[in-house]
Amino acid sequence: QAQLVESGGGLVQPGGSLRLSCAASGITFNMYRMGWYRQAPGSSQREVVATITLTGVSTLQEAVKGRFTISRDNANNTVYLQMNDLKPEDTAVYFCNANLSPYGSANYWGQGTQVTVSS
Repeated sequence: QAQLVESGGGLVQPGGSLRLSCAASGITFNMYRMGWYRQAPGSSQREVVATITLTGVSTLQEAVKGRFTISRDNANNTVYLQMNDLKPEDTAVYFCNANLSPYGSANYWGQGTQVTVSS
């Protein structure tokens, strides 16, 4: 079955960097639009941070443009989120997402990885 496993979260000081990874299995990875979402402490909603299409076209939330980069490695079924110049407001649980739209309705989530930005 489909599985998404995130890694790379942790505690970092403001201005620091982290790279999140999401390894996918059980899906035809190069057919899925991949994305990173986050859920801030005390919030019940997940917000989209970045997405990347099958062909590598990326979109970023306005608040992270210029600081975050999303990329994918189709050969290794992995999507990355490079986060630079981290701010306290980036603190959240980050979730990997795989979405088959428009080719199907399949939609999968990872378990999440905690990112904490604090001095």
